[in-house]
Amino acid sequence: MRKQLSPATWEGVLMLVILTVAAVTGLIGWFVGHEMGIASSREQSATSVGTLATSTETTAQPVSEQVAAGGHDFVQFACAQCHGEQGQGGVSPDVPALTGAGKELTVPQLEHIINHGLGESANPTKPYMPVWGEVISKQQVSDLVAYVRAGLPAVAGAEPPLVPTDQGAPVAGTALYAKYGCINCHGPNGLGGVPNPQSPDMTIPPLSGADFFSEFNTDAKIKEIIRTGSVLGSAPIVSMPHWGGILSDDQLNALVAYIKTLKTD
Repeated sequence: MRKQLSPATWEGVLMLVILTVAAVTGLIGWFVGHEMGIASSREQSATSVGTLATSTETTAQPVSEQVAAGGHDFVQFACAQCHGEQGQGGVSPDVPALTGAGKELTVPQLEHIINHGLGESANPTKPYMPVWGEVISKQQVSDLVAYVRAGLPAVAGAEPPLVPTDQGAPVAGTALYAKYGCINCHGPNGLGGVPNPQSPDMTIPPLSGADFFSEFNTDAKIKEIIRTGSVLGSAPIVSMPHWGGILSDDQLNALVAYIKTLKTD
């Protein structure tokens, strides 16, 4: 004969069933919510990646190989540091923007300005276009002209190096040495060797070695030659532009600090 359960026992069993159902329901709800959260995160990530890709594509325009090369030359030879990034101007009132130059000037005119310089001045606060003919190759000149004629578009990877502000003056000076094109004429580590046909030794002088540091034996002398430039002349002589109207006092000091780390013998 089967034993009858008391009302109290039935009440306990019913409560256990209710708790079990509630726990299972909650577990199912957590699982569904968790999976939906993961799917939402994946969807947001995909959207972010797509947005980033779209943004990158609109920033760097599709250009020909020659125009791209000209964009990199524009940065390498510090054109951007005087004419502004992508030739937008705004650096100095004495240096024009180049945004209209591609339509206003012919190819021969642009080539002549790059090779022969323009607007030389004895005033160190008035920047001028230096003579590049003996420093830049004919192909690079052609690429630069193509870049200007194309409207100076944004080119992927053609950005000036960043200048650290928290690692000391010599480190900042190292970056400035590349950013402002000093390396193109005075060579890596200031070793020189770039042709300058009308100078006494037919090369642009190094910024290292005993001869340099015997002539420029103080910080003030090094700073002054950067600020005022030297060898004002016409092509084919290569002229040292004066940076007084472009570089700040802190930047000049950082360049001096870097130059003082170079070989002295």
